[in-house]
Amino acid sequence: MKTFVYIDHFKSDVQPASWEALGVAKSFGAAVALVFGSDADEISKAAFEFGADEVIVADDPALADYRAEPYASTLSALAAAGSPDLILFPTTARTREFAAMSAVDLNTGVLTDVSKFEQDGDKLIATRPIYEGKVLEKTVCSAKPVMATIPARAFPKPERVAGRSGVPTKAEAKTDALTTVVGYAATESAVNIGDAAVIVSGGRGVSNNPALGLDEKATAQKGFELLGELAKLLGGAVGASRAAVDGGYITYAHQVGQTGKVVAPDLYIACGISGAIQHLVGMRNSKLIVAINKDPEAPIFSQARYGVVGDLFEIVPALTEAMKKKMGK
Repeated sequence: MKTFVYIDHFKSDVQPASWEALGVAKSFGAAVALVFGSDADEISKAAFEFGADEVIVADDPALADYRAEPYASTLSALAAAGSPDLILFPTTARTREFAAMSAVDLNTGVLTDVSKFEQDGDKLIATRPIYEGKVLEKTVCSAKPVMATIPARAFPKPERVAGRSGVPTKAEAKTDALTTVVGYAATESAVNIGDAAVIVSGGRGVSNNPALGLDEKATAQKGFELLGELAKLLGGAVGASRAAVDGGYITYAHQVGQTGKVVAPDLYIACGISGAIQHLVGMRNSKLIVAINKDPEAPIFSQARYGVVGDLFEIVPALTEAMKKKMGK
């Protein structure tokens, strides 16, 4: 099976799920990495080191900034010429947009957020969540090429072999575009919970500590400071439930759940989160879930491998100190 893998990047910063998609492609056979942009030499080199059998580069100043029209047209032209059986993308806002546009050109469809692939003869069966993650669906796409996006951390990242190299193939970039990028505005760039291996999340419970003698928001800020210290120690990120975000305790960039980010870290520590279905949808694929909550009947405990019934303002600092001793800090 011949598979194209789009390597998604912004300003040469590659989305890690791109390499995970490349690992999936290798398991099927020939893996061809597609790199669009300008001055893409370093990304091409990395693609070979992560296992690409071939790298096709559309290197053109017109592709330096992402715009859906030229990216979709370039992909469609490459797919028409190369006849891949499968095209994989990491799940991002960019790939969702231009993959769908290209699928129209190629008369096929896009399977989104695929978490598992199986082969049955010449059929490729994809498993993906539907109905807000309540159900897993097995889907077969009869059209070729099959196009699919995969979420971060759904598949293992292949080992990078330093020094593995090849000669990229240059491809013509399609430069038709109806839009022009005039600039970028910085947001809370330090937060990228989608790629985090460890997430320490807080819910409405971070605002519940009368002993501090503070108002609700001030108490919540103290609570999230505790979570932030633990997350930093573990090399992770801070997440939050919708209740915490709606309460103004923390910004939307941290929100996990149906209306936030869907995450799959190695470790998810839920602090003061009751476990509403909207939140569980966003974190239930975590490899290990630890829940800390005062309410022993909180739904979050049904998803947790380990549960601690107690006050997060006591347990989180104790856990942080224990981890510092364990790590020799």
